[in-house]
Amino acid sequence: MFIFTEPPYWLDEAYSSAITKLDIGLIIRNEAMAPIVKSVINKWFDPNGRFIDYGGGYGMLVRMMRDRGFDYYRQDIHCENLYAESFDIVDIPPFKAEVLTAFEVFEHLIDPVAELEKMLALSDTILFSTMVQPHGDVSPDSWWYFTPETGQHIALYSRKSLQALADRFNLNYNWNEQDVHLFSRKKINNSLFKIITHPRWGRWYNTISGERDTFLQKDFLSVQKRLRENLMPPSKTILD
Repeated sequence: MFIFTEPPYWLDEAYSSAITKLDIGLIIRNEAMAPIVKSVINKWFDPNGRFIDYGGGYGMLVRMMRDRGFDYYRQDIHCENLYAESFDIVDIPPFKAEVLTAFEVFEHLIDPVAELEKMLALSDTILFSTMVQPHGDVSPDSWWYFTPETGQHIALYSRKSLQALADRFNLNYNWNEQDVHLFSRKKINNSLFKIITHPRWGRWYNTISGERDTFLQKDFLSVQKRLRENLMPPSKTILD
C-alpha cells in the first residue's frame, strides 16, 4: 500500500523552515549513515568516483563523506547549505554519479515517479532511507512516522509499493529490512546487502577495507583560494 496526502497545498508553509523542530535525530542519523554509505561504496562501487547526496539538507553528510575521502556533492532545493557550501552540484559541471544517496527524502516527494526519474538522470544507483509501513492499517495515531505536525511527510511506502517503483524503472531493489534501501541497475545479493548495511558488520568491513585520504586539507585550500580571489580587487590595465 502507498499512502499519500491530498494535494499538499501547505508545503510553502511547511518548508518555511526546511529542517523541522521534530528532526532532532539529524546529527545521529548522519553519523549512522556515513559508515553505511562507505561500506556500500567500498563493496560494490568505485570509491574513486563522484557521489551526490540528494536532498542533502545542511550538507552534513557531504562534509562527512569528503572528510572520509569520497568526492561527494550536495543537492537540495529547500535547505541552506551550511557545511558543504562550495561542494554543491551547481558548483561544478554536470556529471553522472557513481552513487546517489537520498536519506529521509522519499517521504517528502510530491511525485515519487517523476522525482526518481530526476535522480536516475544523475546516477544509476540510489541508496536511500525511509521507514516502511509496519502493517496494513497504519494511521497517524498508530505510527509516529506520519509526523503530521510538520506537514512534510506526504508519501509513505510499503515494501510492495517500493518494489513497484523499482519495477517501473527496471531497477534491482535491495532492502535491509530496516530503513535502508537500494535501487540500482546493478544486481546485488540481498543477504549480503543486509550484512554490509548492518552497523556492526558494516563498520567491520570498513575496517578491513582501509581508510582513504581525506579531502579535508584539499578542500580547505580550494575554498581559501576562492575566498582570496573574491576578495582581490579587479585587475587594471596599465598603459605606458
